[in-house]
Parts: sequence; structure tokens; C-alpha cells
Amino acid sequence: MNAIELSHVTKHFPGFTLQDLSLAVPSGTICGLVGENGAGKSTTIRLLMGGLQPDSGTCTVLGTDAASPEFLAVKEDIGVVLDGVNFYETLTPEQVGKVCRAAYRQWDADLYRSYLARFALPPRKEIKALSKGMRMKLLIAAALSHRPKLLILDEATSGLDPVMRDEMLEVFWDFVQDEEHSILMSSHITTDLERIADRITFLHRGKLLFCKPSCSTGTASCAAARRTLPRSTRRTSSPAGARTTSGACWSRTRRRRGGSTGRRCWTTPRSTTSSCSM
Repeated sequence: MNAIELSHVTKHFPGFTLQDLSLAVPSGTICGLVGENGAGKSTTIRLLMGGLQPDSGTCTVLGTDAASPEFLAVKEDIGVVLDGVNFYETLTPEQVGKVCRAAYRQWDADLYRSYLARFALPPRKEIKALSKGMRMKLLIAAALSHRPKLLILDEATSGLDPVMRDEMLEVFWDFVQDEEHSILMSSHITTDLERIADRITFLHRGKLLFCKPSCSTGTASCAAARRTLPRSTRRTSSPAGARTTSGACWSRTRRRRGGSTGRRCWTTPRSTTSSCSM
């Protein structure tokens, strides 16, 4: 089953149109979403979360139309991290946990406390006193602690130092070891997507320019995205241990349920169609 399906989605705004976007993200995969500021990434995420209604086309998330009344119950299975703090800044991480416990039926308080410890987040320090990176870690901890099936991340690794960003990528990687879990990850840090994404989707001025396996030509897909991004928005820092090899097919081993492993390696040529599926 596909975790996300967008079929010929169009949304008009004054001065901007998201045009005929088709995209499929299968369960158990990570899709990287890239594009310059104003390309339509945030609009796509808002459509997926039901915050906007498409003018035409359909948005299906975890098998449910995002425009339907039934989608409200599906949000329990979606973890969202946006580029900004969604909690009152006078709250502490400990209080955030209490708020989320009341909001989510599947909230796991023990898992949340383990993430606070892992991310070195002080439980009784107000959010307004936390650094940008620590605030982002808090949002990620909250998003993961109600045990979602789908993570939607908007610049989730921005503001993190290279060591912490490495750890976050490992957290995301662990999340999709369950083949029912999926991630849509929007980021300007293209080297992060090179390392972790199964597929790269590139939006430009509301249009899908390409959607291809991230390893089809080594780093070529993200390199192409970097060339198109405005210089002021490019972030190309590459922490130690990057798993890409220029000019070669990029592959990795994913641990399957039951302890078995499976190597994933793609050699599909660049897609020039207006839709994306895996």
C-alpha cells in the first residue's frame, strides 16, 4: 500500500499555482522533497494534512482521502514536524508530554521520556529558553512518541549541529525498519537526503521537475537539485559517514522484520514524466 498518493493535484493562489502534481510514496520508504523557497513544498504538505483543499485532483494519506471527514481519525497515525515551534513557549518538555498525552490515544509516555533523555532535552526548561536545535529535537520527540505510521518532516534537521543531525537521520532510518512506516522529508540539506532517502522529488515553481531514485547516479539527483536551488538556500554540509559514491549506484542494507536484511539498489534512469511512484 502507498502511504501517500497525490493524483493530478492542482491548487491555485494569486501569483502561484501548484500544477498537476502526482506523487506516490509506498509504505516502508523515505521520500525526499526538495525545491527552492516558494516551490510548493509547504503547500503540498498542507494539502496532505487536510489544511488545504485541492482545486482538482485527490490527496490520499494512509488509504484515506485527506478531504474526507474520516481523515480526522487518520491523523492519529501521522507525525508532523514543521519548521517552527507548535507549542506555547512557556511550556516545558515535561508539560508538552502531558498535553500530547491528552491529545493522542496512542501516546507512549515512556517512549517520550526516552527521547528526551536521548536528545539531552531538559524536561523542566521552558521552550523559549531552548536553542533552535533543541526545539526541533523536542518536536521530533513529540512526533515519534504517539507511534505514527507516517512522518511528515519540514526542515526537521535544520538548526542541528552535524553530530546531532547524524543521530536524527539514524532515528528516521530506524523508524522505517518497520515496512509499514514511511517518511516524507522536505529539506534544503540535500546531503541528508542523499544519505537516507529512497527517492528524491524536486519541485520548481509549482511543477514537478523530476522524481527519481536517490541513488540512480550516485549523488546526481541531489546535485541537479542544488544547481537549480537559489544559492542563498543551498545547504550542502556533509557530515562524516555519508553513504554516497559519486558515479556509482548507491545502495544500503535495511534490516527487515524477523532479523533478515535486504540490500536495496536502484539503477533507474532519470524520470522526465509529471508523476512519481516507486
